[in-house]
Amino acid sequence: MNVGISTASLFGREYNEEALVTFENLGIEVCEIFLESFCEYTTEYANLLKSKLSKVKVHSIHTLNTHFEPQLFSRNDRSYNDAYRIFEGVLKCAKILDAKNYIFHGRIRTKRANFSNYEETGNFFNKLTDLSKTYGVEVNLENVEWAMNNHIGYFEALKPYSKDLRACLDIKQARLSGYDYHGYLNEMADRLNTVHISDYDSDGKIVLPGKGLFDFEKFIGELNSVNFNGAILLEVYNDSFKTLDQLVESLEYIKNLVKRG
Repeated sequence: MNVGISTASLFGREYNEEALVTFENLGIEVCEIFLESFCEYTTEYANLLKSKLSKVKVHSIHTLNTHFEPQLFSRNDRSYNDAYRIFEGVLKCAKILDAKNYIFHGRIRTKRANFSNYEETGNFFNKLTDLSKTYGVEVNLENVEWAMNNHIGYFEALKPYSKDLRACLDIKQARLSGYDYHGYLNEMADRLNTVHISDYDSDGKIVLPGKGLFDFEKFIGELNSVNFNGAILLEVYNDSFKTLDQLVESLEYIKNLVKRG
């Protein structure tokens, strides 16, 4: 089990090429890179990021997902093909950065969205996982409040139709969706590659792990009980902390819990 930080935690403070230098200077061992715009979905930009890396390992990447991910389920050939080309471009970036996981949010919940056609959705995902495998990348479907994978039972129903689809558990998004995270963990356990963590205070405000009400000692034990061997990544908002020292302190708190088992 590795512990690291997402560059999304520095969104609005530093661009990715700056954030990676910061991570290197702070001694961060593992990270996720949040690609923020179309200009960052290029191999040229990926090579720039790679030039900033020395000791930091990139576990995963994700994109500003509403840019193209919803169109990867479109029945309109032009929309789908454009999105597919962008997706493949991001996979090329992942390969350059040696990132083995792509964090995927997927279909947006709308009034006319079909929540129950898991076979069709699985077939769409199979096209994506077949492509991602050629780049050495696994697609991790994350539970996200505004996406179709927001409720317990969705991932479980999808699994039979997409055998190579992996999972990312976000405990903040579980709370925002109004579900106990245990339900997501139970159905994701055998495919779980990535975990996003944050904490919350008595007012519901997002804070750094260890500074709020969430029981991380219990949570780490639960991850151990399902033999989780992926990455735990701090993903907080940029107003959840004032100084980088506070970010590192939170990271060390989680790393110590992992070491204690």
